[in-house]
Amino acid sequence: MKPWVVKDKFIPRGRINFPGDKSIAHRALILSALSKGKSIINNFPLHDDSLATLYALETLGVKIQRSGQQLLIWGRGGLGLKRPKKSIFVNNSGTTLRLLCGLLSGQNFKSKLTVGKYLKQRPMARVNIPLRLMGAKISAKKIGRQEYPPLNICGQKLHGISYFSPVASAQVKGAILLAGLSARGKTEVRELLLTRDHTERMLKVFGANLSVKKNKITLTPGRELISPGKIYIPGDISSAAFFMVLTTIIPGSRIIMQKVSLNPGRLGIIKLLKRMGADIKIEIIRAQSLKNFEPLGNLIVKSSKLKGVNVSKGEIPFVIDELPILMVAACFAKGRTTIHGANELRVKETDRINSMVSNLKSMQAQIQVHKISGQENIVIQGQGWLCGAKLKSCGDHRTAMSMIVAALAARGESELDDVNCINKSFPGFLDTLGGLRKQ
Repeated sequence: MKPWVVKDKFIPRGRINFPGDKSIAHRALILSALSKGKSIINNFPLHDDSLATLYALETLGVKIQRSGQQLLIWGRGGLGLKRPKKSIFVNNSGTTLRLLCGLLSGQNFKSKLTVGKYLKQRPMARVNIPLRLMGAKISAKKIGRQEYPPLNICGQKLHGISYFSPVASAQVKGAILLAGLSARGKTEVRELLLTRDHTERMLKVFGANLSVKKNKITLTPGRELISPGKIYIPGDISSAAFFMVLTTIIPGSRIIMQKVSLNPGRLGIIKLLKRMGADIKIEIIRAQSLKNFEPLGNLIVKSSKLKGVNVSKGEIPFVIDELPILMVAACFAKGRTTIHGANELRVKETDRINSMVSNLKSMQAQIQVHKISGQENIVIQGQGWLCGAKLKSCGDHRTAMSMIVAALAARGESELDDVNCINKSFPGFLDTLGGLRKQ
């Protein structure tokens, strides 16, 4: 495994098309498998996470034909999945793990979900508890009050519940709603903080009887899911975020990012960067042909002078995946940036607070973590620059990509120990960077 080294800098300019949004892709795959009819999914992202869901569904008897970034899925209906002949390996995809936990709880067979090494410490009680209230039988590895993979699931006839989620998590909400598809009676999920609505949108596209009123989602089972035919997955805005920051912090840069997801729950990173002074313009291309589906458009980003901002705890669910690269942007801004309530970063593929803080400190960033009443706040005193250093990915794709962006904008030479982990969400990341160098 060779380290990645950056010596020569360049000014990013050009156009980029991104692989499909993985949050949308997971849900499109799962509901296609549960629906009646054939589904064609275009711009499907071919990275480890989305492929984990694809392979899991194949293990459950779903026929999937792949041609490049296009998938053809033959739906098996709500209870048409087959008992797996072996355990279902979800690699290091937390979304696959949690959504399948909800889906499999209501099937008529036993199953086991196993994980890769970076997911073994992913907390599962937040998902297992509401599913058990619906009648699910799930056993997990217990350490104190917390539960961790692997999971053994004995499929049961479930019943609907009214559940108030104490954790702001679109994955938890999605797991409960997928379980609710096969439950008796209505399932209601209420959220303290609104989270991304990809599951709700996708359920509506497939014809589920679902209503959304402010922070309450109500699913009434009994209506067969019907394939909408063709689905186009908009570009992943979390992947685009790395290039937004790269363009913003390198003088003279200009990039057009095409057909990116503009889901209102995913625009947090754009709003925050614009609040910092970033020059980002949004062009809505068109409404998707599918009713209730995801909006998409182009982003035109130019280099800018950034300033520090306060990121409130309430904003965290809308930028949780983008916080590592936002921390890089804050280092190149003038003034202080404070990210309030960033605790959830501790339980990702790695401890992202630790991985980002240690790496940025090695690049001479002024960054600290303050613990106040159980809340962790990240404070960055932006200096407008970083220095090259030896960097560590910690096996985490978002840490690795964030540090590559930091290295490209930093003074001097940098070296990153591992780039293979980037395949988890964006295997074409380095090629995309190379394409900008040539334009």
